Amino acid sequence: MLQLNNVDVCYGSFKALNRINMSVQSGELVVLLGANGAGKTSLFNAISGLGRPAAGAISFDGRRLDGLKPSAIVSAGVVQCAEGRKLFPQMSVLQNLMLGAYVHRRDRAGNRQRLDEVMALFPILAEKGQQPAGSLSGGQQQMVAIGRALMSRPRLLMLDEPSLGLAPLVVKQMFEIIKKINGLGTTVLLAEQNAFAALRIADRAYVMENGQLVLEGDQDTMLGNEQVRKAYIGA
Repeated sequence: MLQLNNVDVCYGSFKALNRINMSVQSGELVVLLGANGAGKTSLFNAISGLGRPAAGAISFDGRRLDGLKPSAIVSAGVVQCAEGRKLFPQMSVLQNLMLGAYVHRRDRAGNRQRLDEVMALFPILAEKGQQPAGSLSGGQQQMVAIGRALMSRPRLLMLDEPSLGLAPLVVKQMFEIIKKINGLGTTVLLAEQNAFAALRIADRAYVMENGQLVLEGDQDTMLGNEQVRKAYIGA
């Protein structure tokens, strides 16, 4: 579904990504592990069209994404849920959610159906729909951010550090929701520092260090890898 071939991303003279080769198959839940500054967000932004690669190619279902506008990439079915949620705090929960449906704004019936699906996934948001998004707890705000991304009807959902800053119990709930989203048919690419929790729900994983992919493997391989356990799991 998603294919990156020899992708470089540069910020001036600094090379943030160096010859990235990776793939995500339809229906998979793939985890991208790495410390702060490893290049995970730069990779997501390159896929989303927010930062153009200096070299290489990014394809989705055989169609080149690099060079397309971000709105065209969203319309193609590739949607990013950014780190830090990036909500509009003074706007209501419902208004924030509906912003995700902007690329489908002419399909009102489809958007109503999609909103019902999001509310079924996050029942608390139905109760909080008219409240300012900024008044919600951190976990509830993350639900709004993911719900907003789902309103864009992604075929590939990219989640950037969704557990960041959340309490342990909320983190557990968040990963259960991500697994459920994947089980309902949405392919997921998940960038995470919480390696153990992420690997428990993953099909495959990549490890990124200093802008390069240094390891790749399925769930069992990565959980059993001593280097991964020492660096990211603490065992």
